Amino acid sequence: MTGTRFAILRRMPTFAEFDRRNYRTVDVATGYDGWAPTYEQTVMDEMDLALLGRLRRPDWAGVQRAADLGCGTGRTGAWLREHGVAHIDGVDLSEGMLSRARDRGAHSSLARSDVRDTGLASGAYGLVISSLIDEHLPDLAPFYAEARRLAAPGGAFVLVCYHPQFMMVTGMPTHYTAETGEPLAISTHLHLFSEHVNAGVAAGWQLVESAEAVVDDAWLAAKPKWAALRGHPFTMALVWTVPR
Repeated sequence: MTGTRFAILRRMPTFAEFDRRNYRTVDVATGYDGWAPTYEQTVMDEMDLALLGRLRRPDWAGVQRAADLGCGTGRTGAWLREHGVAHIDGVDLSEGMLSRARDRGAHSSLARSDVRDTGLASGAYGLVISSLIDEHLPDLAPFYAEARRLAAPGGAFVLVCYHPQFMMVTGMPTHYTAETGEPLAISTHLHLFSEHVNAGVAAGWQLVESAEAVVDDAWLAAKPKWAALRGHPFTMALVWTVPR
């Protein structure tokens, strides 16, 4: 029809279409409460902290206040402290993970809260950061919107997440081994790069940098059974800023 535009809505793939493990699935709080005692033994720095170290921005030492969303056991908070960030407020849905973070002592404050509705002060943070948690969110829009609410003028949002290609190729959900020995999946969602871009832009963010970690020799030294994945992207980091 002349003068009429039609939008073709394409359904985004879901993780269930790629899942090769088919583990019994538990909710996020239950899963991370159960995983908390052994989490530090199963997560490698190459997954997230090494990727943060490769970013050209933000100027970590120039950040006065940071909000750590999905702070877990405090690994990211400790890294930020080591790189000059003085004040870090953390939130997480799992009391088990928060207990570990309290023991670590890197955060200025810690609270049990949803990353989409943190209860933290609006416009108070020069940096909002989140690592390896977005796969537990069915929709990214509320998450990006909350990060934007928290950011101060000129602030940044740094997100580290599993690369969608890795999730699709391996079909592996976020999972842990329970005390009973049963492997349990924690509710996992697949988000394409386009979903991140669209959610970020809609929330008022501007993408200024991205980086990817690939399965390389350093990774395979610890995980040799993944040799067939050499060169595949594993995690990625996105750096967003508030447009001036």
